[in-house]
Amino acid sequence: MRRRFSFVATTLVLLGAATVAHAQATRPALKVPAGVKYELDIPYVANGDVSQKLDLYLPEKPSDKPLPLLVWIHGGGWRGGTKAGCPGLNMVPQGYAAASIEYRFSQKALFPAQIQDCQAAIRFLRANAKKYNLDTERFAVWGASAGGHLAALVGTSGGKKAFPPIGGNEEQSDRVQAVCDIFGPANFNTVMEQAAADKAVKNIFAFNTPSDPYSGLIGGTLGKDTAKCDAVSPITYVGKDTPPILILHGTADTLVPYAQSVEFADALKKAGVEVILQPFPGAGHGGPAFNLPAVQVMTNKFFDKYLKGIDAKIEPLPASAVTVPTAKPAERK
Repeated sequence: MRRRFSFVATTLVLLGAATVAHAQATRPALKVPAGVKYELDIPYVANGDVSQKLDLYLPEKPSDKPLPLLVWIHGGGWRGGTKAGCPGLNMVPQGYAAASIEYRFSQKALFPAQIQDCQAAIRFLRANAKKYNLDTERFAVWGASAGGHLAALVGTSGGKKAFPPIGGNEEQSDRVQAVCDIFGPANFNTVMEQAAADKAVKNIFAFNTPSDPYSGLIGGTLGKDTAKCDAVSPITYVGKDTPPILILHGTADTLVPYAQSVEFADALKKAGVEVILQPFPGAGHGGPAFNLPAVQVMTNKFFDKYLKGIDAKIEPLPASAVTVPTAKPAERK
């Protein structure tokens, strides 16, 4: 029986959520499947910041071949969240290794610190691939909300040296072979306009105010600092060398306009990149629809196809497969 991950169980933090303290856990927050071992709080930058650490999950039984790796990036508005939840750990029994990374928050360091940390973690894992039995040619990255943005940015900017590397291991590649972007923003230059046009976007934090995670990330003004917005946007770096990307996004997302993912998918298609955009009709910024069995199967198939070479046809699911049934009202007696 194939194990499934749960986006809800991994404590997805909303884009505009308040800061959450770093988890200094001695054990994972989630129940670890049988046959899985783990190592927590591995520094990926020597003598670095307390947040520059990752957790790694591996099969207890040694594999005779190097393992493909799934790297999870948590959400939290680039200013909160924790690596304690790692949906990929439930795929370790299926022949994967899984990592969950922490990164510096925007209150401590403005962009590009966050993507520099993500890339440093990937290079560190490649540099230590022999130690952990990882296949350096089969790395994928995924995340939700702010983590989805960073995952997409890892995918599109990989190998381009767009951001000065930190943490050493510069001989290692920061490219990945597949990306799953779960309702992450893709273009900071268009997000305000799209939010204004989308009745579903409540914009509870108000753009360009102290509570706004977007402008707080770049240390600038949306709609004015276009260069900063370009630099932080995954769409800026899209090219024919961008790896395959699976995008999951609710059409009634109240924090990140669904139009962000439509724009991103269109740019990827125009560049000849393999992309699947899966809309969730009526779904918001997360929720139970993202944990439905068909969605979990689709995501598993995506990683299996691009990391294990398993031939699979992956197409967007019909609305009926990604909609949570509403409870019928109780009949009056």
